[in-house]
Amino acid sequence: MIQTRENKPRILLVDDDRDLLHLISVRLKANGYDVNAVGSAEEALTKLATYRPHAVVTDLKMSGMDGMALFEIIQQRYLNLPVIILTAHGTIPDAVAATQQGVYEYLTKPFEGNVLLNKLEKALKQYVKAGPYETTSSDQDWCSEIIHRSAVMQALLDQAKASAVTDVSIIIQSETGTGKELLARAIHKASGRCNQTFMAFNCAAIPESLLESELFGHSKGAFTGATREYAGLFQAANGGTVFLDEIGDMPLAAQAKLLRVLEQNEVRPVGSTKSVPVNVRIVSATHHNLSDDVEQGTFREDLLYRLNV
Repeated sequence: MIQTRENKPRILLVDDDRDLLHLISVRLKANGYDVNAVGSAEEALTKLATYRPHAVVTDLKMSGMDGMALFEIIQQRYLNLPVIILTAHGTIPDAVAATQQGVYEYLTKPFEGNVLLNKLEKALKQYVKAGPYETTSSDQDWCSEIIHRSAVMQALLDQAKASAVTDVSIIIQSETGTGKELLARAIHKASGRCNQTFMAFNCAAIPESLLESELFGHSKGAFTGATREYAGLFQAANGGTVFLDEIGDMPLAAQAKLLRVLEQNEVRPVGSTKSVPVNVRIVSATHHNLSDDVEQGTFREDLLYRLNV
């Protein structure tokens, strides 16, 4: 078996069959592997950057994203990471086609445990020869504006990249002036929304009387001076990412409307009785301790739950 610095090669194991997942995991661990077992391709994507496996073993047919879609994303991000696909008898042609596209190997179920062990050992030799996590230049572009020589910062970037591909809401908590917007932009660039709009908004910089109008829009005649309809930030960023800086300073009334965006994917402009559908990803930032704000009654607990996925 190939030895690593930690003396345990890392294997990311992906299968929605819990029994088989457990069985393979036990076999691999008994043979000296470090195993991270997950039940879906979507969950596997969140583990790649932080767990940094030496090989991936995935089922082909799964609910949600299938093994082939997972492989295609891995190939884009980690050129030399070997992927072994497990398949039932009825899907052998699919697996053969997958190997032609770059999948390292496929195994048909049921298979002998020693067969998988042999395939993994050969795959790991390929991994060591090819080099650890060779990436394309475009794979590094997402965080090119963040210059650092810190292992702590690199770990943060790995975590940010893992979260970026999931499309969940993210809160960045840090002191003022530490580059929260830079990190938010990097998350946007690493996400599936990278070709869409990124819009930043400082919740502490706009008077409370104008905040809801700026975020959610207003209808003509909604208030004095509203001489025309205004779409607002969320409609303008539809399909992209909205960065809400200093969200801890957002008034409670606006927090309620923001919760509606997260729960129902729609906004209701000020003065309007009709809601408008929107599709945005929300990245927020604050220097506050929002848990303390919840206890003090200045921040909604349900909103914090939705933002801090």
